Amino acid sequence: MAESRLIHGRYRSLDLIGRGGMGEVWRARDESLGRQVAVKCLKPLGPEQDAHFTQVLRERFRREARVAASLQHRGVTVVHDFGDDSAAGGPLYLVMEFLEGRNLSQLLEENNARPLPVDDVVDIAEQVAAALAYTHLQGVVHRDLKPANIMRVVDGTVKICDFGIARLAHDIGFTSKLTGGGMAMGTPHYMSPEQIAGGEVDHSSDLYSLGCVLYELATGTPPFDGDSWSVLVGHRDTAPVPLRAHRPELPAFFEQIVLDLLAKRPEDRPRDARTLHQRLVGARRGSYAAPTGTLPALPAWALGMTAGRPAGPAARPASGAWTVLTGSWTAVRGHPAAAPAAAPAVPDPRTLAYGVVLPPDRPAPASDSDPDSDPDSGQDLKADATLAFTLTRTGRLPDALTAHTQVAEGRARVLGPDHPDTLAARQEAAYVLDRLGRHQEAHEAYRAVLAVRERVMGADHPDTLRCRHNMACNLSRQGRVRDAHRIAAEVHSARAALLGAEHPDTLLTRYEVAYTLGQLGRWQEALVGYRDIAAARERALGRDHPDTLAARYEVGIALGRLGRSAQAYDLFRSLVRDRTRAYGASDPETLRARHVLGVNLGRMERWEEAVAEARQVGALRAKVLGAEHPDTLVSRRELAVGLGRLERWHEALPLYREIAGVRERTLGDEHPDTVAAHADEAHCLERLGQVC
Repeated sequence: MAESRLIHGRYRSLDLIGRGGMGEVWRARDESLGRQVAVKCLKPLGPEQDAHFTQVLRERFRREARVAASLQHRGVTVVHDFGDDSAAGGPLYLVMEFLEGRNLSQLLEENNARPLPVDDVVDIAEQVAAALAYTHLQGVVHRDLKPANIMRVVDGTVKICDFGIARLAHDIGFTSKLTGGGMAMGTPHYMSPEQIAGGEVDHSSDLYSLGCVLYELATGTPPFDGDSWSVLVGHRDTAPVPLRAHRPELPAFFEQIVLDLLAKRPEDRPRDARTLHQRLVGARRGSYAAPTGTLPALPAWALGMTAGRPAGPAARPASGAWTVLTGSWTAVRGHPAAAPAAAPAVPDPRTLAYGVVLPPDRPAPASDSDPDSDPDSGQDLKADATLAFTLTRTGRLPDALTAHTQVAEGRARVLGPDHPDTLAARQEAAYVLDRLGRHQEAHEAYRAVLAVRERVMGADHPDTLRCRHNMACNLSRQGRVRDAHRIAAEVHSARAALLGAEHPDTLLTRYEVAYTLGQLGRWQEALVGYRDIAAARERALGRDHPDTLAARYEVGIALGRLGRSAQAYDLFRSLVRDRTRAYGASDPETLRARHVLGVNLGRMERWEEAVAEARQVGALRAKVLGAEHPDTLVSRRELAVGLGRLERWHEALPLYREIAGVRERTLGDEHPDTVAAHADEAHCLERLGQVC
């Protein structure tokens, strides 16, 4: 394909980025929307194929492309378009999102075939398991899962590629043959025993292939290696060498999970990918710690925190941040009330938009005055961008701001001030300013980026809409709720038209709309929004996905704000049951839901039950989070409130004094929470005086 070639009059090819048995993949520009895409062009069949076969191929391609295009999940490559350009002498083509990053095969190759860091392997395992859980629920099986078909994007997101196309290749015999036996093959190193035997291939075969991939990532070698025949016999007859025989520092839980995936019989493997994902998350929380020399291990209370935007003080995480779905799928946003000087705990890379784990010996970016470096070289700019993202996501915000600013300046010199990459770096700097509490400066930075994006890309370009979404969040933090609501509503409408009503980005902005409606006291409208979001996420991600559960939580909060305490209580009771089953009774988000369940018991005047619930939740939070964690203190206060309502003021007083002492020590005398705690103590003393 020539560089000036237009596919279907819309997609202009720029450069070749991959070639395989099915055809070629080109980086291209969507002339209609002004964005970069990847275009996969299927290899022409040649004149020897009859017209009927060609027609069958085209129909199968259309069918499989529709299947791929129907998949909407953070861990699956997004398909934008597909078609047949043969009338203009062109190919069958598939248009996908353009991903900057490396596939896992390239990562291993760049690492000189050495295994990847343990943190990265566990992270990849969880992300791929979540993606397979979704696709299998849709009835879609990959059939050719291997390192080359799994992409790790520069922001840390892991995406599976070639859904549907692998099945198409199987059906029409494009894949290679082994030993002339007529058996359609993928890559032997990653094939399940039943696939080798020519049996039925279903979701369990994908799980086996994932086990092979994880084995290689973790040890540097596939479970079975050698010539093709030896590999196939190994899959069929030989037990794999335990992973820790290759690499002793691997967690025991991870070794066992991979060996279970590599069971010869499908019925001996994990039941499904959803079960696998739950095992990975649960085992990591219980036993996984980062090896020496990596970033500090997360405190137990911070692992896996994925709540929606808090609706009140009782729902605020300790770090002053919360996790929601974003355009990069998940990211942490700072709460407006978070103290700028307090560095948050190290976030979990599995829940972040930019989950880059920085090696401990990574040097700081070179300054402009360094005579031995070229700060404007592409390699240095890329490395500095990675460092900047890492600093942001590990809470080193002042350093991150400096790094993002340097990247933006370097990109402006090399690429130009209006280049999308330059704007992206400036937007990240604005995000960090917001996290630092410098909301007005962040607002001005967003405005400047937005003006360029609208002029260069157009008002409805996805990147423009993402910037407007960020601006809405920023306005909300400044207390300009009406402006925030107006912009969020406009972005939601535009994203729904461009991406679809249930696209994650659209749902994210609807979340912001619902939140601002709640701030404006329009709780009935907020309730409708949260319910729609919860239903859409359940369809796309499953009932037990953290983002689905987070939306259900907000539904309960809205019900409570509307005075519908009995309905809120029923919802939280169901939510606690689901969270306990999926993530455990001691999970911080399970305890958060239990806390609000207790609050609603109090609203219904069931104070004896409310006190019992607050006592249990407070004890568990003290054990899991620590005695002085803000969430623990909130539960302790709820217990004191309940005791007061039961006229047991002598029991409430020590609790109020304890809370006031901790807040004074940790927040200072003049902090609003400290002042409120002393007011509670004074009120309790007053009531005791009245009783006496």
